[in-house]
Amino acid sequence: IDISRHQHEKGKKRYSINWKDLRIISLGKKSKKIIHGKVDYPVRFVFIKATEGVTVRNRYFAADYAAARKHGYRTGAYHFFSTKTSGRQQAINFLRHSRYTKGDLPPVLDLEPTDAQIRKMGGIDNLFHHARQWLNTVEKAHGVRPILYISQRFVNKYLSLAPDLHNNYNVWIARYGEYKPDVNLSYWQLSPDGRVKGIHGDVDINVYNGFDFP
Repeated sequence: IDISRHQHEKGKKRYSINWKDLRIISLGKKSKKIIHGKVDYPVRFVFIKATEGVTVRNRYFAADYAAARKHGYRTGAYHFFSTKTSGRQQAINFLRHSRYTKGDLPPVLDLEPTDAQIRKMGGIDNLFHHARQWLNTVEKAHGVRPILYISQRFVNKYLSLAPDLHNNYNVWIARYGEYKPDVNLSYWQLSPDGRVKGIHGDVDINVYNGFDFP
């Protein structure tokens, strides 16, 4: 699964996560997929949003990170990329407010720009320039190559314009249908509206592309 402050807040209401009871009980209805049998799966890993842009941080990150590790889940942190600020400065914000400990999943750069945002920041080459700044800064700090979180649409429209990213980075893809993308696939976000026992509201459900974690 992956989580952010949205699993803790809805309007003025606040919710906690019952970490000892986590169980995937629905794969949602928005994605096109074939489901056989009852949905009742254990949670194996948790990606947690840490930061966004150069100033935003997830106030729940530290507590969720500690709780996930305490309960035996493989844990990773992700940063939501802003098209308004420097990739290097965003990396500094991420490094300041996230955690990476031995055994954690690689850090993730979440790239979800709209076409209008890409145009406003000067085009796709400029976006890739700042994305590389973030990736290189974080890799240098932690000694591990980050993962790119991108949509199938972004792959189809833009990723071929950055062959170094396409060839050298593993991808966590958001695609809500069953077909294999042309990327180095590590994780598949198959549902944005799943349900997890112990967590309030919708939860993103993901599958690891392998038999066990490295």
